[in-house]
Amino acid sequence: MPLCQRLKSFLDDHHVHYTVTVHTPAYTAQRVAERAHVQGAKMLKPVMVRVDGEHTMVVTTANDRIDVSRLKTALHAQDAVLEHEREFAGLFRDCDLGAMPPFGNLYGVPVVVDDRVFHNDRIAFNGGDHTEVVEMALDDFERLVHPKRATVSGPPH
Repeated sequence: MPLCQRLKSFLDDHHVHYTVTVHTPAYTAQRVAERAHVQGAKMLKPVMVRVDGEHTMVVTTANDRIDVSRLKTALHAQDAVLEHEREFAGLFRDCDLGAMPPFGNLYGVPVVVDDRVFHNDRIAFNGGDHTEVVEMALDDFERLVHPKRATVSGPPH
């Protein structure tokens, strides 16, 4: 599946400069970063979390892991649970399972981005499949997604 059409149209309609890199298939953010020759600190990893019963996209770098207790605190939530792919598969029908871009706003899903992401000028992320990476300016991403910014990651295990 090539770059998801919803994302491509959205970026093109907003006149965003981006590049697409094709790589051999990879299924983890760290492996995608390696195959696409992108630093793990620039590679975004969207993770779906059910926060107080609602789907929420939480975005960290490939180098980081979500700390659920920090997420709950940042969102003033009673409950937050990492979701399994089968729980949100129907939301991103135009993407390969687990390869959705960090544009939850295109799917009616709120987006929370970890503070560490904002240490970058440029970011990279899956374009909807397991073989293409999109790279673009962080400023453009923030302007288009309007994410909630919070400290939600902890050290990797």
